[in-house]
Parts: sequence; C-alpha cells; structure tokens
Amino acid sequence: MFFVLSKTVALLLVPSNLLLIVGFAGLLLLLTRFRRLGRRLALTSLVLCMLLGFLPVGSALTYLLENRFPAWDETRGPPDGIVVLGGAIDPTLSQARGQVALSGSAERVTIISKLVHDFPNARIVYTSGDASLLADQPAEADYLQPLLDTFGVPRGRVLLENKSRNTAENATLTRDLVQPKPGERWLLVTSAAHMPRAMGCFRKAGFSVEAYPVDWHTLPRWRFGMNASPVAGLRSVDAAAHEWEGLLFYWLSGRTSALFPRP
Repeated sequence: MFFVLSKTVALLLVPSNLLLIVGFAGLLLLLTRFRRLGRRLALTSLVLCMLLGFLPVGSALTYLLENRFPAWDETRGPPDGIVVLGGAIDPTLSQARGQVALSGSAERVTIISKLVHDFPNARIVYTSGDASLLADQPAEADYLQPLLDTFGVPRGRVLLENKSRNTAENATLTRDLVQPKPGERWLLVTSAAHMPRAMGCFRKAGFSVEAYPVDWHTLPRWRFGMNASPVAGLRSVDAAAHEWEGLLFYWLSGRTSALFPRP
C-alpha cells in the first residue's frame, strides 16, 4: 500500500501540479456564479507560479538537503564495501533505444569507475529494480553492466540488486544480499539531496553506512539569485519538495530512523 500511495498521492503533492489544479479550478469557477472565487484562485495560482519560479526557493530547499551530510573524508581509510543507489539510468528509454540512457543523476553511476579504481578490495553493489507503479518496466540495475563495460570495469566487479522499488527496499534488500559483518565499513553513494532520506532508511534497516554524496546542485555556500526562467525554478522546487515530502512520509510510516537524519 505504501508503494502505491508513494506513486499516486506524491504526484498530487508536486507543487507545480497543485498550482495547476488550483488555477484550473479557478478557470472553471469563472463559468459559474462563483466567478469572484474563481478569479482569486486563478490569480493566486499565477502569482505563486511566478514567485516560486523566479525566486530561489527551490535552490534554498535543495541547499538544506545537500549540506546535511558533508563530503566523505578519504583520510578515514578504505571501506570494506560500497552501496550505490540507482536512479541514474532510465530503463524504459534504454530498452526502447537499445543503449543505456542516463538521467539527471548520472554521477551516481559515473562515480563507480573511480570507486573501483580507488578501492580495489571493496565489495560494490548497485541497487535498483523496477520502480514503476504497474511493475511492468525493466529493472534499472539490469542496464548497468553495458555502461560499466565502456568504463573498463571488469565483469562481476559490481554486484547487482534488481528487486528493490524504493529507498527503503534498497536498504533492506541490499542488507540481506551482502550481509555486512560487525565492524565492516560501508559507503552509501547517492545524490546529495537524497542522502538524508537514504541514510535514515539504511539506519532503520540496521545497515551501518557512511555517506558518500554525489550529484550536487548547489554551491557550498548558498547565494541569493533570481532564476532566469520560471520553468527552471518550478522544476527545482518540485525536486526539492519531492525529497522533503519523502522525508516526512518515510518517517510517518516508520521507514526511516529520523524525520531529518543527521551525520
């Protein structure tokens, strides 16, 4: 039930979708005796779209997420294992086009070649299955190996977990797959903005990991700056809201160790 709700209700809670619904409702009310309310709703939708689009709201929300966990400290020594979360490959497009298609989180997979080189003795796992609502799409992890071949990563160097559908399942299924031993040090690689929720899920699953954030979208020190396009601004707000809402829903459903996990 949680998975279905996360894929349906979450769409309605996307800020740009909410504003569109409010604006559309306002336009419909213009055709009724509630024209005054309709004008107010339509105007509210337009004003909020402009404010969220041009003001750096999404950037500020993303900055708070990305700077919750600092970059990994290499002086701590090599890890025993590394877990890389999926979300960097579009399996549907990859299947349709016959070649690996990367998403906006490509750093999650491009970092693998560096990790293989830097930590030759570490076990590496890539975890991501079919996250579609109807479970009718190919698993993302199944498309990783052709990309690793182009990186020169030996076959079998990266273990694939292709059953998980969300971050909570990434944690539990990977834990069951690798069965980490007490005292082992494991890294968790994912987008910096996604790291708080991911760390919370792994802690809840009893899998001790150290944060290795990648895929940054904000500078180390946030600066106020207007967006050049309202479309880009709204896209940034939507992405940040997805993570903040995910933190709340995962915490309420008991899938993360804290509302806003910290180092």
